[in-house]
Amino acid sequence: MDLSPPPSRDRPGESLKEAFGRALVRLGKTYPNFVVLDSDVAGVSGTHHFRRAFGDRFYQCGIAEQNMVSLAAGMSAVGLPVLVSTYAVYCLRSLEQVRQSVAYPHRNVKIVASHSGLDVGPDGASTQCVEDLAAFRAIPGMVVLSPADPHEVAQATEAILKYPGPVYMRTGQSSARSIMPPDQAFTIGRATVLRDGRDATLVACGTMVAKALDAAESLVDQGLDVRVVNMATIKPIDQTCLLTCARETGCFITAEDHNVFAGLGGAVAEVLAQHMPCPLEMIGVDDTFGESGEPEELAEKYGLTEAAIVAAVLRAVARKRR
Repeated sequence: MDLSPPPSRDRPGESLKEAFGRALVRLGKTYPNFVVLDSDVAGVSGTHHFRRAFGDRFYQCGIAEQNMVSLAAGMSAVGLPVLVSTYAVYCLRSLEQVRQSVAYPHRNVKIVASHSGLDVGPDGASTQCVEDLAAFRAIPGMVVLSPADPHEVAQATEAILKYPGPVYMRTGQSSARSIMPPDQAFTIGRATVLRDGRDATLVACGTMVAKALDAAESLVDQGLDVRVVNMATIKPIDQTCLLTCARETGCFITAEDHNVFAGLGGAVAEVLAQHMPCPLEMIGVDDTFGESGEPEELAEKYGLTEAAIVAAVLRAVARKRR
């Protein structure tokens, strides 16, 4: 297993969307043929960095996501790798185009969505997308990613540019603590074990990975040794890692800034139910819309906190011991 040193809680980083935008500029020099399409959100999605550096490879499509995805599919059909940037919730407008024009013909189009989950904060329910992982995971042939920190976003951005097919990737709005080692490579479909343990397995994605690590650390005082897995690839999920953890720890907790239905928790549940059933507790948005508020306030109200994860671990371990 690939184990890194325990990260500090006091290492704030840049937002995932800014890390994505800066990575695009670096990668634009290495991969000179990809283009970026934007839906009038470049200033807040991170792609403004690419627009400034590579204006001739940046296309402003306006607030017309369905047209933008169709244009991306057409450009891909003539050989251009295309990266589409918008808000996660606005991606849902274009699901038909993603299905029919991108996924069905397996076009080389990458959809990178900022402003996902309750982390969006004050913009409220109309912009807080808590169903995107479920929607895109259900489309045949789509790769679905939710990286954990700025380093992993940068690594994942290069990985999706190399991947010859459709991808959906989340970034994020708030500052994200750096938790991945600087030399950590990213491979689509492979999980990373950040902390070993024998009593339970905590599987998290996105900004919830840092909270999962904090929860595991705090549980040491209660005599529990909890494994933490960063599952940045939601689809295809790392089944080998999950089954190894099931054999070695016997119970699971998932944590995601997403609806508890059909996201990371659902993906883990599918693997366990088919191959190695064991207790599973899910931390996520409990099938409801959010509201306006600061990300920390919303996390507290909707149960996306370190304390909520700790309580879920205790429940899962108790169920295992019955």
